Parts: sequence; structure tokens; C-alpha cells
Amino acid sequence: MPFSPLIVSCAFAILAGLLHVFIFVLESFRWTDPKTMRVFSIASAKEAEATREMAYNQGFYNLFLGIMALTGAALALLGHIAVGATLLVAGTGSMALAALVLFTGSPDKRSAAVKQFAFPALSLLFLLIAALV
Repeated sequence: MPFSPLIVSCAFAILAGLLHVFIFVLESFRWTDPKTMRVFSIASAKEAEATREMAYNQGFYNLFLGIMALTGAALALLGHIAVGATLLVAGTGSMALAALVLFTGSPDKRSAAVKQFAFPALSLLFLLIAALV
């Protein structure tokens, strides 16, 4: 089977989508759990409780981005390239840009930002390569 940049792009989009679904679970349903609090550097149960509504809402943003990337990958792999690529760019592009905002706006969270940036950026890179070949 020959190398396919589109398949590689979809694989990275799937990884990015699954990561965002995982973040959704943490933010929307496990925000006050001590393990989740450590992941997000939340200092106290009081702080977690005070930010719970914001995290719940933000979690759904992550879910919707994840769904967009996963749906785009599925459609592209099923041969619906135009619609799939459009969703891939919208979903992974938004993820990558949000990671850049986190990187520049929260220096203490740069490690998390780099992790959140990697999969969507690689998906976009391979999608661009697929479009050029």
C-alpha cells in the first residue's frame, strides 16, 4: 500500500479528536476530582468549585471540536474528500489555534499547549501535503 498523506492526516485528526473528547470528560464531568485538579493545576477544591461552570462549558467546546475532527476524518476516509477536508481544517485548525492561544497566554501551561498543538498541526500539515500531491 503506497504512502498516503491523506490517511496520515486523518490518523492525526483522529488522535486530536480523541484527545479533545478526553479533555471534555475531564472538564465537564471530573473537574473537581483531585487527579483532574492536578492536571489543570487547580490549587484547591474551592477554586475548582468556583470554576466548575466555566469548565463544564469549555468541555463542550472541546467535545464539539473533537467531533468535528473525527467526523472529518471519517468522511475523508470514506471518500467524501471535500466535506471531510473542510471539517478537518475547521476542527484541527481551531484546535491548533486554541493551543497557540494557550501557549502565548499562559506561560505555565506551555507544556499542555504543545501537547494539544501537535496532533492537529500534524493533521493540517499532512492534509496540505495531500492537497499538493
